[in-house]
Amino acid sequence: MDATADYETIRYVRGGGVGALTLARPGKRNAQNPLMWEELRHLGVELLADETLRCLVVTGQGSTFSAGIDLVEGMAGLLADEAGRPRDHEGKLAAGQTVAGTFNWIADLGCASVAAVRGHAYGAGLQLALACDFRILAEHTKVGLLETRFGLLPDMGATVRLPRIVGESRARELILLGDIIDAAEALRIGLANQVVPDADLESAAAGLAERLANQPPIAIRGARRAIDAAWHLGPDESFRIALEAQIRCLESEDFKEGRSAMVEGRTPEWRGR
Repeated sequence: MDATADYETIRYVRGGGVGALTLARPGKRNAQNPLMWEELRHLGVELLADETLRCLVVTGQGSTFSAGIDLVEGMAGLLADEAGRPRDHEGKLAAGQTVAGTFNWIADLGCASVAAVRGHAYGAGLQLALACDFRILAEHTKVGLLETRFGLLPDMGATVRLPRIVGESRARELILLGDIIDAAEALRIGLANQVVPDADLESAAAGLAERLANQPPIAIRGARRAIDAAWHLGPDESFRIALEAQIRCLESEDFKEGRSAMVEGRTPEWRGR
């Protein structure tokens, strides 16, 4: 596996078409601090430009996916400083958007993503998992959005993504009440795609990532954008985006390869062009 630039709080390695992003603060239960946010944004710029990436797996080093925001460096540090800083509303909004958008690049990738979650994913940790297309949870995992316990709300994507995933009514319970749920309940409501024994988490995530990496890249990219458009745009514009994506598929070498492979009775070799 090939590693990218050195980071202090995260690791990123690439094996074939699959990239693996690991939160790497196990001594802090992978709590997110300002440096981790900066490094995640930096990696995002790199991966958004990588047209050869076929799937991204996101996980945490050690026994915990992510405990959320670091209570010292994040809660009592950066967020408290921003709250007390004498800025106008627009200035605070601009600063807040930088932090709140830390994970948005995952949803904007040209490939699918898988969160492999064990231990617990609270607050910003769960919001990171929600930014991925799929979530696989180890069976003893617990997840929750705990921001209301600190007089805050989850602003790193949960209010947008969670209602789409589990429905508005259940999302309101999780967001407004700050409930913690286990893996079985996460699977029941659709927050988790799979729940597996703890020892099988890595292999399950790798297996799903490999399946996704073997799908036709142009079709996957177009389908993901069309699904997102259906939530954010009107019906006519959403249909148009899906149709434009289909036209790109029909004009691609991959579509020709798919037809040839079908006639010849072999597995297609997708090239993403």
